[in-house]
Amino acid sequence: MSKRELNKYLSELNKIQLEEQIMELYDKFKEVKVYYDFVFNPNENKLIKEAKLKVSNEYYPIKGKRPKMRRSIAQKYIKHFISLGMDTYLVADLMLYTIEIAQTYSSEKEIKQEAFYKSMYTSFQQAVLFMSEKGIISEFKSRVVDVHHKTIEQKWFNAIEFQISLEKLDYL
Repeated sequence: MSKRELNKYLSELNKIQLEEQIMELYDKFKEVKVYYDFVFNPNENKLIKEAKLKVSNEYYPIKGKRPKMRRSIAQKYIKHFISLGMDTYLVADLMLYTIEIAQTYSSEKEIKQEAFYKSMYTSFQQAVLFMSEKGIISEFKSRVVDVHHKTIEQKWFNAIEFQISLEKLDYL
């Protein structure tokens, strides 16, 4: 069904029928419930705090013995928050936090998996692109540069790639 057809269908419904359809969607689909819960009670700071806790738990687990270091956990939150239309500053903060917590962990423990460094670079690229597109990169400049400096300090094999990304922004 196209938007046009949907719009025509909805315009034919009266107010009570529309309310019934929305309530049915709310009951049937978790995504609709999450959306309406967010719209009417956004509490963005609480959501970001919970996401940061989950991300940090990937590197410094409260339960269990070994850190899992899964980038996918943060990516799910980031994608979800973007789809909800959350404040771009908060999303950017979470994007950088994800990299910063990983760097804190890598400063304490040597990580031998090349995939870790590649995924952190991918996260960095996505964060920089997101902030550039939203026009907020200047507000996060010091954190972005700090991430790059830590890649050099920690001798990440792909530190040059971080540097190239920053040079494109004229940050170095």
